[in-house]
Parts: sequence; C-alpha cells; structure tokens
Amino acid sequence: QVQLVESGGGLVQPGGSLRLSCAASGSIFSINAMGWYRQAPGKPRELVATMTTGGSTTYGASVKGRFTISRENAKNTVYLQMNSLKPEDTAVYYCVMRDLRVGPDYGVNYWAKGTLVTVSS
Repeated sequence: QVQLVESGGGLVQPGGSLRLSCAASGSIFSINAMGWYRQAPGKPRELVATMTTGGSTTYGASVKGRFTISRENAKNTVYLQMNSLKPEDTAVYYCVMRDLRVGPDYGVNYWAKGTLVTVSS
C-alpha cells in the first residue's frame, strides 16, 4: 500500500501564507498524480491542485493564481504554497495520490488523513 504523510497545516491570518507538504512511501507506482482536495464543513470535497509525474498541473478555480503546487519526484513529495489566504480557504486538506498506470488499478486514489488549515483573524 501507499502511505501519505502531510505536514504544514495550522492557523494563519487572512492575507497570510502557508506551505503544505505531502510525502509518499511504500508501494509507489511510477506514473501518478499527487496533490490536494479540501473539504469545509457543510461543503463537498473539492479540487485544490494536482500535479502528475510528468509535470502537468490542475488547479481549482477558487485557488488559481494564489496557490502553487510543485513536486520533487525523487523524494516522492509534493508541496502546496498557499498565498493570499482567505477565510473561505478554511478546510481540512487531504493529500491524494492517484494511480495513472494503464491497467486494472488506473484511477485508484490513496488518501492521507488530512490536515486542518484555519484562516482567521
């Protein structure tokens, strides 16, 4: 199995910044996407940002221009730089790795436990 460990969540004031990281270990597949989804109380889980091993990125509309995702493939680690944070960014952020190998396990997601980001004054 793949294990994902997150760090970097916490409390920040509106307009501030946080940096999340997520490191993968275990039975890691070589073709994948990594990134974050988030879920706020009473809201559905939504895309934040993902990046494939090949470098392709996808951002949710609400964070585009404020958040930046990056990867260090050799370390199996992904980073999310969050700037200009707003109270509506408050949520539990769940790191995910998605299997993109063409085969029976294509599309299978592996999830971290989540880290809480609170944006409040």
